[in-house]
Amino acid sequence: MQPIPRILGVLAVILASILWGTTGTAATFAPSLSPLLVGAVAMGIGGILQCLLAFTQIVAQRHLLIKYYNLLILGAVAVAIYPLAFYTSMRWSGVTIGTVVSIGSAPILSVIIEYFNRDFRLTKQWLIGAILGLLGILLLSFSDNNTEYLVYEHLIMGIFLGIVAGLTYALYSWSARQLMLKGISTKSAMGATFGCGGLLLMPIIMVMGASLFDSFTHLAVAAYMATIPMFLGYLCYGFGLANIPASTATAITLLEPVIATILAILIVGESLSLIGWLGILLIIICLIFITMPKKQQ
Repeated sequence: MQPIPRILGVLAVILASILWGTTGTAATFAPSLSPLLVGAVAMGIGGILQCLLAFTQIVAQRHLLIKYYNLLILGAVAVAIYPLAFYTSMRWSGVTIGTVVSIGSAPILSVIIEYFNRDFRLTKQWLIGAILGLLGILLLSFSDNNTEYLVYEHLIMGIFLGIVAGLTYALYSWSARQLMLKGISTKSAMGATFGCGGLLLMPIIMVMGASLFDSFTHLAVAAYMATIPMFLGYLCYGFGLANIPASTATAITLLEPVIATILAILIVGESLSLIGWLGILLIIICLIFITMPKKQQ
């Protein structure tokens, strides 16, 4: 893998993670909206915008997309399930735990998927980084002081949905990457995958979307989440997937809960214990290990 495209791919995924890290804070400005609607609007509209941007390339490569329809369907279904599980997990188990479980489980599940498809070779460097990252997200999760106010059943269900979100996140990352490796352009692979996933989310918007017009704030939050974190963020993520493995990309997104936590402190007014700051430090060290070029033999 050439060093410059790899570095650009890493930087693109870091930028995507920063943009995604703003979603939790943005959602707090519209607490009365259903998490299902928030997820459907963010990923659904954002996905369709990606599809429209890549429409010409999708039409030109439609024969390849039809040939590998199984990967396209897998990715689209995962795209549709992910935001519903992710935002409901945050609502039921808290923003910190929901984000940490969802994003933290994705790299491990991504490695398992790639390992069974013989796309991943485990190295000591990656293993050390992953262990540090997992330890970091555990510390960040346990630093949340709001868990005592959560209903136990909601907390458990929120954690379960976080794992579902992590699995679907890993699945659509892997399937999009596989489409690119089959000769399909980045724009076509991401646009088709997220466009089809967005269409699957449209019924939720049609059924529940009336509450978006209850206030200007609801519309502003929905517009922001659909265009900036989802549309622009996934454009960056798609560029990253074209240049680095899906397991590396999902591992880099461990930065997302760090950004979400920092924004919650600065904007929402939440506080973070010393354990939480230690968790953030371990996640940053994890990113250095995972993104650092491997030594040449």
